[in-house]
Amino acid sequence: MDVQEYKDYIDCFNRNDFDGFGSRYADDVVFELGDKKKIVGRAAIVDFYRDVKSKVRETIEILSVTAQGDTVAAHVRTEFYGLVDWPDFIAGRLMKGDSIVTESLAYYYLKNGKFARILGARFRTL
Repeated sequence: MDVQEYKDYIDCFNRNDFDGFGSRYADDVVFELGDKKKIVGRAAIVDFYRDVKSKVRETIEILSVTAQGDTVAAHVRTEFYGLVDWPDFIAGRLMKGDSIVTESLAYYYLKNGKFARILGARFRTL
């Protein structure tokens, strides 16, 4: 995967193109959100985001990304806009009409050109 392919992945994510961004995951992908959540499998990750995106408009802006060999590293800014009240949202209490903006770091390990392991960590809340 190169930088442009990663940008295309984020574009699919921001447009809620679940098939588009889901196609970038290996079947047995492992997604770790620090010590908060671990999700295993493409279908489980897509289902997780279907649920999240039914309650939150999540928009990712790439601040920096690099790709080399079987790895991708990214620094991103994410806005979570509440579509409904979600007091126990993973990124923090989020009420309808409110936003949380964070910066995060993500590291992706690839297998056969697809994400096989994703490590995500919040850097800061803005």
